[in-house]
Amino acid sequence: MRRAVALAFSLWAGAAWGTGHAAPFAEFASEKAAEAERLKTTVVKGEDGWLFFAPELRSLGIGEFWGEKAAQVSKAANPAYADPLPAILDFNRQLKGASIRLIVVPAPAKAAVYPDKLSAQFPFQKEKEAERYDANAARFYELLRENDVEVLDLTPVFWKARLEAKPNDPPLYCLQDTHWSGRACELAAQAIAKAVGEPSWTAQVEKRAYETTERETAIEGDLWKALGDASLPKETLRLKHVNAGVRRESPVLLLGDSHCLVFHDGGDMHAKGAGLADHLAARFGFPVDLLGVRGSGATPSRIALFRRRDNLKGKRVVVWCFSVREFTESAQGWRKVPVIRP
Repeated sequence: MRRAVALAFSLWAGAAWGTGHAAPFAEFASEKAAEAERLKTTVVKGEDGWLFFAPELRSLGIGEFWGEKAAQVSKAANPAYADPLPAILDFNRQLKGASIRLIVVPAPAKAAVYPDKLSAQFPFQKEKEAERYDANAARFYELLRENDVEVLDLTPVFWKARLEAKPNDPPLYCLQDTHWSGRACELAAQAIAKAVGEPSWTAQVEKRAYETTERETAIEGDLWKALGDASLPKETLRLKHVNAGVRRESPVLLLGDSHCLVFHDGGDMHAKGAGLADHLAARFGFPVDLLGVRGSGATPSRIALFRRRDNLKGKRVVVWCFSVREFTESAQGWRKVPVIRP
């Protein structure tokens, strides 16, 4: 049933999202990334004070990044680990063999959701049949689905949220940071919880209701710091705090990069108790287990899981959430990691 629903949604998305702006946008993103590299900066200035991460723009502009073309475009130090497909299929196979469900949840590129904030020449079309600016990622997700990997594509979810946004709704991404916003954490949690559904094992998990508190937080975004312009005012975010904590024994594991940690882990992650793990707990009614890494969510996150040496005992679902740029920008690449061992 999940496979049929995913395929139907994918076919709808492929029909509804055109490619009229895709080629010029990819070329523009690639040029901006190359210019930033020449200037020895990782920051690209957009419209209305928005800042973008140059490696992420590069990932949007390089085209097909799997199969034979992977080694040509990947930043992986070892070309043998350039292609993300074999590693993802291997991880999915391991989990299926242990009766654990894997849901791959790439965090969309900021510019794919806010192309108009990168440049006014790429409009946000306020209609249902909008242009898709990350068409290559969408093609790769379809390839994963064809190989029986469950993928939750958040780009249509976020685009729909922009279409339906009220005047006071906060943006889905930080203006001065590489990460998504607290609002995006809420929407991602909602979409993940909907994808997980209510399988029979959830009846055996003790549940509770979580209260949320909303407050504003001024942040020093990583792009703001990299820009080095102290005259630029710091960004202020409106965050909903759940303060659910995490639980190692939880049947649901949230695995990935700093998109799993932002607003949850404090310190350079800006806040505590308001991240994706917290909002998942609010949706599920119980805390999730969390294994997030600062850096690449591709190979390093699975190595961290390997080091637990518990064969994911008691896990029912693994939600693997990482930035879409990891498909091409991870220096470690995509190694196969034996997280489930005999």
